[in-house]
Amino acid sequence: MASVIPPRYNPGMSAGRKQATYADVLAAPEHVVAEVVDGELFLSPRPAPRHALASSRLGSLLDAPFGLGRGGPGGWLILDEPELHLIDDIMVPDLAGWRIERMPRLPSEAYFSVAPDWICEVLSPSTKRLDRMKKFPRYGKHGVAHAWFVDPDERSLETYSLFRERWQLGDLAGDDERLRVAPFDAIELELGLLWEPTPPAAADPAPSP
Repeated sequence: MASVIPPRYNPGMSAGRKQATYADVLAAPEHVVAEVVDGELFLSPRPAPRHALASSRLGSLLDAPFGLGRGGPGGWLILDEPELHLIDDIMVPDLAGWRIERMPRLPSEAYFSVAPDWICEVLSPSTKRLDRMKKFPRYGKHGVAHAWFVDPDERSLETYSLFRERWQLGDLAGDDERLRVAPFDAIELELGLLWEPTPPAAADPAPSP
């Protein structure tokens, strides 16, 4: 599909505005996710249950065939909420993956300074603007090749690939669709497994005797 969203880069902060640093992240309360994006500190709430379910299920579906090589080709390291230190940006995607040849061993630090090959953000009303408007262009700036957005409320998946420093829209799918999606198109992904199960309809009351 045609495409679309160029990564944007702002080289500096406006006059008089303090550049956020890793010290601000370390000083943040433990119950929030702290990130520095383009010099600005963002504090986000911890994931809500629907968000946590979709992220956990997707990580599980991908890690077996691509992380462990069970039923798939292996060759990836896939992690939940890794802290990325990419130049001055400190970002925490819900999921990220590295090809093993680019990340043959884990870093000794508590963060990752090698940009992932793939990231996934699970959208929620409180973080959707940050994920799309702030972090998405920065992932492109740092050379992340694939980005997915999963929306548990809309029950949808939206994928992008980086092509000549521009994000190109790939797939739009939702509900119970099954599809193969780059860079994990070696398997068929069943989207219905990511969503909160629909509660069964209440049975009609028995008629009165």
